[in-house]
Amino acid sequence: MKRAVYPGSFDPVTYGHLDIIRRASEIFDSLIVSVLNNKEKSPLFSVEERVNILMEATKDIPNVKIDSFSGLLIDYAAENDLHIAVRGLRAITDFEYELQIAQTNRKLSNGKLDTMFLTTSLEYAYLSSSSVKEIASFGGDISQCVPDFVGKLIYEKYKIRK
Repeated sequence: MKRAVYPGSFDPVTYGHLDIIRRASEIFDSLIVSVLNNKEKSPLFSVEERVNILMEATKDIPNVKIDSFSGLLIDYAAENDLHIAVRGLRAITDFEYELQIAQTNRKLSNGKLDTMFLTTSLEYAYLSSSSVKEIASFGGDISQCVPDFVGKLIYEKYKIRK
């Protein structure tokens, strides 16, 4: 069985993330989307909220499981017998950053964790969770960026009525 992990903050999950999830789920028999509990960031949504949002957003994809972790991806992968990490790329700047992380993970895991890059579909190449939060915080329209139920939750966090 081919299994992979797609790690990330997903704060919030965007159509770009969902594009990568759908495409990776067609490549692997089982895809674990795992929310990183990054203590260095101040997220809009808690880990539990992000897990629940992802569960709702991916409920129609039967081979996707949602989980969370803290610490190093290589440790999480080893504990779950996972050998492939999926990462999305929007632009060349993403590649430089992601390549360094992929090489570090491979080295630290003694070659047991490889990374597979999927380029984001062009219609989502502009999307980032940070830009979605910024637009929403000013009451802007994020309907092209996130599913409706996610947009509603984001506006609620910013106490904006839409």
